[in-house]
Amino acid sequence: MPYPDPNWSVYTTLANAVVRAGRCLGAPVDSLLIKADIDKKILANPDHRLPVEKVLQLYELVAHYSDTPDIGLYTGRISYLDGLNLQLYMSTICRTFREYLNLMPSVLRFTGDIGEVRIRGEKAHIRLEWYPLWTETTKQRYLSDEMLTLSAMIVNSLCVLPIPVRRAKFTYRRPAKTELLVNAFGENLSFAEPVSCLYFDRESLDYPLVRVSGGVTATLGRPVEHLFGDGRGRDEFLEQLRETIVRLLPEGELSIDHVASHLNVSKRTLQRRLSERDTQFQTLLQKVRGELAIRYLSDGRLTVTEIAFLLGYRDQGSFSSAFKQWHGISPREYRRR
Repeated sequence: MPYPDPNWSVYTTLANAVVRAGRCLGAPVDSLLIKADIDKKILANPDHRLPVEKVLQLYELVAHYSDTPDIGLYTGRISYLDGLNLQLYMSTICRTFREYLNLMPSVLRFTGDIGEVRIRGEKAHIRLEWYPLWTETTKQRYLSDEMLTLSAMIVNSLCVLPIPVRRAKFTYRRPAKTELLVNAFGENLSFAEPVSCLYFDRESLDYPLVRVSGGVTATLGRPVEHLFGDGRGRDEFLEQLRETIVRLLPEGELSIDHVASHLNVSKRTLQRRLSERDTQFQTLLQKVRGELAIRYLSDGRLTVTEIAFLLGYRDQGSFSSAFKQWHGISPREYRRR
């Protein structure tokens, strides 16, 4: 059997989910970590990365020694709970399920080099598809079960109105027992399919997200007055521009064309309005990122990797390099001050 690319890696959060599920299921986790050649001390750092091959081996070992082929359903639940702080922040950025869905592939991609989620529209449904980076895993249950469980739980917790799974497809063969799969995804299941995917009602796209009250909203929602204010009162254009930038940042590289289209103005108009305020798009973008970086780092519930995602960097290393250029120290060093 071929092995995954040795350069592929994932954050320790994935391995930690397997470890915690294994302990609950009675597996000899400490000895299995040794078998998988994973240093237990490394798992304490959520921003550290492990080779994909080692994490997949740990999955197999824990599933075998706990006699739990459904382990991905457990790790998916754990991963969902681990990501709740990020979901809270996302609920202050996005207004509707449609907006969140546009960011969901980026959210899940930050797990590491294991695959990607794609969203496709149909007449009556929207389909969330899981494509593993290493195609050999389509024959296994672990990653498909985890990513689909995680996705289903995220989707059904975002809005006041429920968004249940209407149908689920899996690339692996029908297992002997399907009770837990039915509990997680409903009874409309099919197996040995070309792609693992979930179906949701298309009408849910315009459902409003739950607006979180309390500390998270207060932290993220207050105006960045020292960036946009000039002492002469509010600038509604700059406030709207800031909100748009903050909402779009998690999509990744952000261009002036993309922002202009969301503001329903031309690129030239946006440039002119910024010029009237003695600034430029890239300058403003960096200021917003810098301000948000400090704000996010003050919340110890967010990992550096999650902050990198919220700011639109492709990985934690890119964010750390940018932050060091701004402040002369790394994000971790800043937090320790």
